[in-house]
Amino acid sequence: MSQNAFLMEEANRCLLCKNPRCSKHCPVNTSIPEVIELYKQGELKKAGEILFENNPLSAICALVCEHEKQCEGNCIRGVKGIPIPFYKMEEEISLKYLEELHFEKGAEDKDRIAVIGGGPAGITIALLMQRRGYKVTIFESRNRIGGVLRYGIPEYRLPKYIIDLLEKHLLDLGVKIRPNILIGPVLSLDKLFEDGYAAAFIGTGVWNPRTLGIKGESFGNVHFAIDYLKSPETYHLGENVAIIGAGNVAMDAARTAKRSGSRATIIYRKGMENMTASKKEIAEAEEDGVEFLLHHSPVEITDDGIILKKQEEGQPEEEVFFKADSIIVAISQNPRANIVSNTTDLDTNNLGLLLTDEKGHTTKEGTFASGDVVTGAKTVVEAVHQAKIVAEEMEAYCEAKKNLKEMTESAEESAS
Repeated sequence: MSQNAFLMEEANRCLLCKNPRCSKHCPVNTSIPEVIELYKQGELKKAGEILFENNPLSAICALVCEHEKQCEGNCIRGVKGIPIPFYKMEEEISLKYLEELHFEKGAEDKDRIAVIGGGPAGITIALLMQRRGYKVTIFESRNRIGGVLRYGIPEYRLPKYIIDLLEKHLLDLGVKIRPNILIGPVLSLDKLFEDGYAAAFIGTGVWNPRTLGIKGESFGNVHFAIDYLKSPETYHLGENVAIIGAGNVAMDAARTAKRSGSRATIIYRKGMENMTASKKEIAEAEEDGVEFLLHHSPVEITDDGIILKKQEEGQPEEEVFFKADSIIVAISQNPRANIVSNTTDLDTNNLGLLLTDEKGHTTKEGTFASGDVVTGAKTVVEAVHQAKIVAEEMEAYCEAKKNLKEMTESAEESAS
């Protein structure tokens, strides 16, 4: 059976629930029954428009969302049988729509907006604000926008072609992109406001890897997963690679190392059931030949491998040696302090995450933030959801600021 025939059969299996649990458990409340009905009718363009307008990163979320926890995992069909794989329809619809989409440059008759960081949240904010008439500039510290989409998710999971399409659409709309510029040391946030930006959005993500805090972590055979995934082709890992961690980033690092020709082993201090990676990611890692060493925690790194403490329940603890040419540390990330340390009035919590209210206001006037730099590492679709809320609030802020200025000028004219 062809993929199209399979998906049509699945679409026909959908019950088109009036109170769809799949939509309810999607962070951006995608109108799944409506899209499936349009898919059945062959109305792919209309379905694509609905998906894109609700979630500009729909084509990406179809590939990288944790579907078993969201739409697919809450499908009523899955209670006693096999759930509807909506994300596969979403991938087909959204990619086709993105490929055929064309934007004309808008009026740009509203305020100037700075978007610091071109990751999922920044892309969403830039797209929404530029379409509403604002003059948006993205400040990106690397040579291409995309953030974790481009530099943290492997090509086999998310083709860079899709991110390139989004970048093209942003440029067509009139968004300005300044690559290779780090806001903070050279251009400060305060300088942006001095130059006339009405508001700024910070979506810089979390790029400082957390360390194990053990001896040997500075040795030449140790790498951090978030750095490795940026350009795996530049690393010489050797035959045996140990990956410390249990999240999706650890799985990505292990699968990438395996694809590069190394033997990859995930080392985790608990059991498989405690891993934070999605079940799908774990299963696909196993299919790729990634090995797992459970109930072992790192004690010390040496030139030849890593000393581990074996911690199986009911068994006495013992130290063992795991021989490895390279060790990859994948135990989450924290934000960098480039912006915070070079500006005023911008507060963070004890982890370095920006403090905001529920609508994205930071402690600095006119500055908003969302995404991983606020919440810590989360999913792409959660970043989109919060960015949509923040975009509404930024627009309300800019309009209120404009109205206040007009009232003040009017009062001054009357007084004179």
